[in-house]
Amino acid sequence: MTSETVLSIFLGIGLAASVGFRVFLPLFVLSLASYFELWELNDSWQWIGSTLALITLGVATLVEVIAYYIPVIDNALDTIALPLATIAGTAVMVSTISDLSPVITWALAIIAGGGTATAIKSTTSTTRLGSTLSTAGIANPVFSTIETIVSIIMSIISIFLPILGMVLVIIILYLFFKVYKKIKPKRKNSG
Repeated sequence: MTSETVLSIFLGIGLAASVGFRVFLPLFVLSLASYFELWELNDSWQWIGSTLALITLGVATLVEVIAYYIPVIDNALDTIALPLATIAGTAVMVSTISDLSPVITWALAIIAGGGTATAIKSTTSTTRLGSTLSTAGIANPVFSTIETIVSIIMSIISIFLPILGMVLVIIILYLFFKVYKKIKPKRKNSG
Protein backbone atom coordinates (compact mmCIF):
# COMPACT_ATOMS: atom_id res chain seq x y z
CA MET A 1 0.00 0.00 0.00
CA THR A 2 1.47 3.35 -1.04
CA SER A 3 1.67 6.41 1.17
CA GLU A 4 -0.81 8.13 -1.18
CA THR A 5 -3.30 5.34 -0.55
CA VAL A 6 -2.88 5.61 3.21
CA LEU A 7 -3.33 9.40 3.05
CA SER A 8 -6.47 8.95 0.93
CA ILE A 9 -7.88 6.59 3.57
CA PHE A 10 -7.06 9.09 6.34
CA LEU A 11 -8.68 11.87 4.30
CA GLY A 12 -11.81 9.75 3.82
CA ILE A 13 -12.09 8.94 7.52
CA GLY A 14 -11.50 12.59 8.50
CA LEU A 15 -14.19 13.80 6.12
CA ALA A 16 -16.54 11.02 7.26
CA ALA A 17 -16.11 12.22 10.85
CA SER A 18 -16.89 15.75 9.67
CA VAL A 19 -20.05 14.43 8.02
CA GLY A 20 -21.14 13.28 11.49
CA PHE A 21 -21.32 16.95 12.51
CA ARG A 22 -22.71 18.42 9.26
CA VAL A 23 -23.70 16.24 6.31
CA PHE A 24 -23.14 18.65 3.42
CA LEU A 25 -20.29 20.83 4.69
CA PRO A 26 -17.50 18.22 4.25
CA LEU A 27 -18.88 17.34 0.81
CA PHE A 28 -18.71 21.04 -0.08
CA VAL A 29 -15.12 21.29 1.20
CA LEU A 30 -14.20 18.17 -0.81
CA SER A 31 -15.87 19.73 -3.85
CA LEU A 32 -13.81 22.90 -3.34
CA ALA A 33 -10.61 20.86 -2.96
CA SER A 34 -11.34 18.95 -6.15
CA TYR A 35 -12.42 22.08 -8.05
CA PHE A 36 -9.19 23.89 -7.16
CA GLU A 37 -7.18 20.68 -7.80
CA LEU A 38 -5.98 20.38 -4.21
CA TRP A 39 -7.05 16.75 -4.08
CA GLU A 40 -7.62 14.30 -6.90
CA LEU A 41 -10.68 12.09 -6.61
CA ASN A 42 -11.33 8.69 -8.14
CA ASP A 43 -12.25 8.84 -11.82
CA SER A 44 -15.90 7.96 -11.18
CA TRP A 45 -16.17 10.76 -8.57
CA GLN A 46 -14.64 13.61 -10.58
CA TRP A 47 -18.09 15.20 -10.88
CA ILE A 48 -17.81 16.36 -7.26
CA GLY A 49 -15.31 18.97 -8.46
CA SER A 50 -17.64 20.34 -11.13
CA THR A 51 -19.09 23.85 -10.96
CA LEU A 52 -22.63 22.46 -10.71
CA ALA A 53 -21.69 20.18 -7.79
CA LEU A 54 -19.86 23.05 -6.10
CA ILE A 55 -22.90 25.33 -6.31
CA THR A 56 -25.36 22.59 -5.30
CA LEU A 57 -23.28 21.48 -2.31
CA GLY A 58 -22.66 25.10 -1.31
CA VAL A 59 -26.39 25.85 -1.25
CA ALA A 60 -27.13 22.58 0.58
CA THR A 61 -24.46 23.44 3.17
CA LEU A 62 -25.89 26.90 3.74
CA VAL A 63 -29.45 25.55 4.11
CA GLU A 64 -28.29 22.82 6.50
CA VAL A 65 -26.30 25.20 8.71
CA ILE A 66 -29.20 27.68 8.92
CA ALA A 67 -31.78 24.92 9.54
CA TYR A 68 -29.90 23.80 12.67
CA TYR A 69 -30.66 27.19 14.23
CA ILE A 70 -34.42 26.82 13.85
CA PRO A 71 -36.14 25.33 16.93
CA VAL A 72 -37.91 21.99 16.33
CA ILE A 73 -36.40 21.81 12.81
CA ASP A 74 -32.99 21.05 14.36
CA ASN A 75 -34.26 17.89 16.05
CA ALA A 76 -36.30 16.87 12.99
CA LEU A 77 -33.21 17.37 10.85
CA ASP A 78 -31.24 15.08 13.15
CA THR A 79 -33.77 12.33 12.44
CA ILE A 80 -33.16 12.40 8.70
CA ALA A 81 -29.49 13.35 9.00
CA LEU A 82 -28.49 10.05 10.60
CA PRO A 83 -29.10 7.89 7.51
CA LEU A 84 -27.82 10.72 5.29
CA ALA A 85 -24.61 10.90 7.34
CA THR A 86 -24.09 7.16 6.92
CA ILE A 87 -24.49 7.44 3.16
CA ALA A 88 -22.39 10.61 2.89
CA GLY A 89 -19.65 9.16 5.11
CA THR A 90 -19.50 6.12 2.86
CA ALA A 91 -19.51 8.32 -0.27
CA VAL A 92 -16.68 10.62 0.84
CA MET A 93 -14.60 7.61 1.77
CA VAL A 94 -15.18 5.88 -1.56
CA SER A 95 -14.46 9.07 -3.51
CA THR A 96 -11.08 9.66 -1.90
CA ILE A 97 -9.55 6.15 -1.77
CA SER A 98 -7.01 5.46 -4.48
CA ASP A 99 -5.23 2.37 -5.74
CA LEU A 100 -7.27 -0.30 -3.94
CA SER A 101 -9.52 -2.98 -5.33
CA PRO A 102 -13.23 -2.11 -5.42
CA VAL A 103 -13.97 -4.77 -2.79
CA ILE A 104 -11.50 -3.33 -0.30
CA THR A 105 -12.49 0.25 -1.17
CA TRP A 106 -16.20 -0.38 -0.56
CA ALA A 107 -15.57 -2.42 2.59
CA LEU A 108 -13.44 0.39 4.04
CA ALA A 109 -15.97 2.98 2.92
CA ILE A 110 -18.91 1.23 4.55
CA ILE A 111 -17.12 0.28 7.77
CA ALA A 112 -14.74 3.20 8.34
CA GLY A 113 -16.55 5.97 6.46
CA GLY A 114 -20.18 5.13 7.13
CA GLY A 115 -19.41 3.78 10.61
CA THR A 116 -17.47 6.86 11.72
CA ALA A 117 -20.11 9.26 10.39
CA THR A 118 -22.90 7.26 12.04
CA ALA A 119 -21.14 7.09 15.41
CA ILE A 120 -20.55 10.83 15.49
CA LYS A 121 -24.01 11.78 14.14
CA SER A 122 -25.68 9.50 16.71
CA THR A 123 -23.77 11.21 19.50
CA THR A 124 -24.48 14.75 18.27
CA SER A 125 -28.18 13.93 17.77
CA THR A 126 -28.43 12.52 21.29
CA THR A 127 -26.65 15.58 22.68
CA ARG A 128 -29.08 17.92 20.90
CA LEU A 129 -32.08 15.93 22.14
CA GLY A 130 -30.69 16.11 25.69
CA SER A 131 -30.17 19.84 25.28
CA THR A 132 -33.71 20.26 24.01
CA LEU A 133 -35.15 18.36 26.97
CA SER A 134 -32.99 19.98 29.63
CA THR A 135 -32.93 23.58 28.37
CA ALA A 136 -36.14 23.70 26.28
CA GLY A 137 -33.88 24.13 23.25
CA ILE A 138 -32.26 27.35 24.48
CA ALA A 139 -28.76 25.81 24.36
CA ASN A 140 -29.26 24.18 20.94
CA PRO A 141 -27.82 27.11 18.95
CA VAL A 142 -24.61 26.80 20.99
CA PHE A 143 -24.36 23.10 20.09
CA SER A 144 -25.15 23.90 16.44
CA THR A 145 -22.37 26.48 16.32
CA ILE A 146 -19.86 24.10 17.89
CA GLU A 147 -20.82 21.29 15.49
CA THR A 148 -20.47 23.56 12.46
CA ILE A 149 -17.09 24.86 13.61
CA VAL A 150 -15.81 21.34 14.32
CA SER A 151 -17.02 20.17 10.90
CA ILE A 152 -15.26 23.07 9.16
CA ILE A 153 -12.01 22.54 11.06
CA MET A 154 -12.06 18.75 10.61
CA SER A 155 -12.79 19.07 6.89
CA ILE A 156 -10.00 21.57 6.27
CA ILE A 157 -7.47 19.67 8.36
CA SER A 158 -8.42 16.41 6.63
CA ILE A 159 -7.81 17.97 3.21
CA PHE A 160 -4.46 19.60 4.03
CA LEU A 161 -3.14 17.36 6.85
CA PRO A 162 -4.85 13.95 6.57
CA ILE A 163 -2.66 12.34 9.24
CA LEU A 164 -3.58 15.04 11.78
CA GLY A 165 -7.22 14.65 10.69
CA MET A 166 -7.04 10.95 11.50
CA VAL A 167 -5.52 11.69 14.91
CA LEU A 168 -8.35 14.15 15.63
CA VAL A 169 -10.94 11.53 14.64
CA ILE A 170 -9.45 9.09 17.14
CA ILE A 171 -9.45 11.79 19.85
CA ILE A 172 -13.08 12.75 19.12
CA LEU A 173 -14.26 9.14 19.16
CA TYR A 174 -12.34 8.53 22.40
CA LEU A 175 -13.90 11.62 24.03
CA PHE A 176 -17.39 10.58 22.88
CA PHE A 177 -16.78 7.11 24.34
CA LYS A 178 -15.63 8.57 27.67
CA VAL A 179 -18.68 10.85 27.87
CA TYR A 180 -20.96 7.94 26.98
CA LYS A 181 -19.44 5.79 29.74
CA LYS A 182 -20.06 8.57 32.28
CA ILE A 183 -23.69 9.21 31.36
CA LYS A 184 -24.70 5.64 30.60
CA PRO A 185 -27.03 4.38 33.32
CA LYS A 186 -25.41 1.82 35.54
CA ARG A 187 -27.10 -1.55 35.43
CA LYS A 188 -27.83 -3.23 38.69
CA ASN A 189 -26.95 -6.85 39.05
CA SER A 190 -30.10 -8.89 39.25
CA GLY A 191 -28.28 -11.90 40.38
